[in-house]
Amino acid sequence: MRKQLLLRKQLLLCALVFSAALSTHAQNVMEVNTKKPGAPIQPTMYGIFFEDINFAADGGLYGELVKNRSFEFPQHLMGWQTFGCVDVEDDDAPFERCPHYIVLSDPGHKERRSGVVNEGFFGIGVTEGEAYRFSVWAKAPKGNAAIRVQLIDENSMEEKQEFVEQEIAITSKKWQKYTVTMTSPKTDKQAKLRIFLKGTNSVALEHISLFPVNTFKNRENGMRRDLAQALADLKPGIFRFPGGCIVEGTDLATRYQWKNTLGPVENRPLNGNRWEHTFDYRYYPDYFQSYGLGFFEFFQLSEDIGAEPLPILNVGMACQYQNWNDESVHVPMNELQPYIDDCLDLIEFANGPVDSKWGKIRAEMGHPKPFNMKYIGVGNEQWGEFYYERLKPFVAAIRAKYPDIKIVGTSGPVPEDKPDNTYRFEDGWKAMKAQKADLVDEHYYRNEEWFLTHGLRYDTYDRKGPKVFAGEYACHGEGKKWNHYEAAILEAAFMTGFERNADVVHMTTPAPLFAHVDGWQWRPDQIWYDNTDMFKTVSYYVQQMYATNAGTNVLALTMNKKPVANQAGQNGLFASAAYDSKTGEVIIKIANTSKQEQVVNFHLSDIKGGRTAKTLTLCHDGMDDENSICKPELIIPLAGTAKVEMQGKQAVLNDELAPMSFRIYRIKK
Repeated sequence: MRKQLLLRKQLLLCALVFSAALSTHAQNVMEVNTKKPGAPIQPTMYGIFFEDINFAADGGLYGELVKNRSFEFPQHLMGWQTFGCVDVEDDDAPFERCPHYIVLSDPGHKERRSGVVNEGFFGIGVTEGEAYRFSVWAKAPKGNAAIRVQLIDENSMEEKQEFVEQEIAITSKKWQKYTVTMTSPKTDKQAKLRIFLKGTNSVALEHISLFPVNTFKNRENGMRRDLAQALADLKPGIFRFPGGCIVEGTDLATRYQWKNTLGPVENRPLNGNRWEHTFDYRYYPDYFQSYGLGFFEFFQLSEDIGAEPLPILNVGMACQYQNWNDESVHVPMNELQPYIDDCLDLIEFANGPVDSKWGKIRAEMGHPKPFNMKYIGVGNEQWGEFYYERLKPFVAAIRAKYPDIKIVGTSGPVPEDKPDNTYRFEDGWKAMKAQKADLVDEHYYRNEEWFLTHGLRYDTYDRKGPKVFAGEYACHGEGKKWNHYEAAILEAAFMTGFERNADVVHMTTPAPLFAHVDGWQWRPDQIWYDNTDMFKTVSYYVQQMYATNAGTNVLALTMNKKPVANQAGQNGLFASAAYDSKTGEVIIKIANTSKQEQVVNFHLSDIKGGRTAKTLTLCHDGMDDENSICKPELIIPLAGTAKVEMQGKQAVLNDELAPMSFRIYRIKK
């Protein structure tokens, strides 16, 4: 009922804004040529980009609820509170690459306790009626030991802090995995996990884990269901992972290494995360990568949500932002072969037969069928000769062994040359053309004015060169860098240029994707969440509107024979059109970025009147407003209709657009 009232309120608001008569406003007449479908719109046009920033993996999409579950953080007990007799040890460990574990021993008195408490990621979120799987690798050196496992509310005013408990008997002197399921009787965003030693016989504990049973696709090492479902609901065509700057690392030792993410999760080594320390004004000293969400899981998730996987691998360079032109931090040219092998081995892991070295590992992890990977990115946001020279042997090796794989290079971190020559965008494109990259990854985080004035960005691009991948972009408000409504509308306007130029723009992914409300470093972001709830931003809804209304071919849409991209006399309008051969519909997208309502007249060739167009509209009157945990649906798209009528022999769709609004029309041809 609340949602219905909200929708009615928004529809009423839009209706009030449209109250002026058609005759009192200038007419914006646009011609839509529906007779001649143009360039195909790639299925990969609208997608998603994942990077482990803002606690996007551990503490976010990855379902694990325990922080530092294997005691491998540099401070081995970070995230844990200990009491009684607790020791960290590393001899006789069950997992070679995660050697640390804890031993709980007799505290020396029957009224004393030994044990640990885990704080989770800004708490442990549990939901009433949901089941949670606790697991631990344990041994009892003297045999017949036991532990009590509890979910607790430390600040409860109830008689007991624990609200659910299970006892586990540790019966073996050798390492074994023990598992119990606990159902929470209440919802608590900031619970904690507590483990007591029961009795006097000591126990050793390693890889202490707590997962929701109800993960996405119900996988044991799975994703948080609501967040993964939000990705699926975007209907993405491409999924870029795992970054981003973490591909490079602050130094090469902390770069993302995909081979370390394979195999049992218990034996995946910890990795640093450059976003722990990048911004000292948003500093999180406990931000690491457990690699529980690894490359197998990324490929599996791509398959689950129907997106083509696009992995990005290191080109032998540490992060240039953090190291600039220090040659010593990058791999020498004559030592690149292991990095090149990583690319070749990854292609075999994704696509190779089960009797190949890496295809066999994929099969052993539970996926005998190839993932059918088609794209690979080499390097992230690199620039200059450091990058161009290192990329050459990668391209040569990939082309020689896997000629059908499409290679994505990069033009650097900005969308144009810098006056001080710090970044050379044009040089990047020249280098990618010379090396015959298939796509060039462009990044741009720019303000409102940039998005308003660059609607024709891709209209003049070389049609014979590499294709464009807009791999990271977002409107960053001038002096208000958050997920406000105005920025989302300007993104929607700019994206009409992607569609109009689908012959050269083949992939787009906004960034970043995820952010924890209690642990973020960067905004704006597409999806925000706490430990039990989430909300989709207006920018998310813009992406969803485009992806679910993409069409299959571009249609020409002009105003006074010019593309509609806020040109002179176009009154702040941006528009594009497409044909969907699967449904037989014409799809028009239009954004009004002016502060006045605009009357629009679409002249539709080869369409008869007397039919109803379906509409989907973003309309809101507060430019700085945004969705939130408390108001997750403050601003959402609204469905409606519009009439197509005949004016003489011409089919015309007349409509009014509210100030700062975005609308999509679907018209049966």
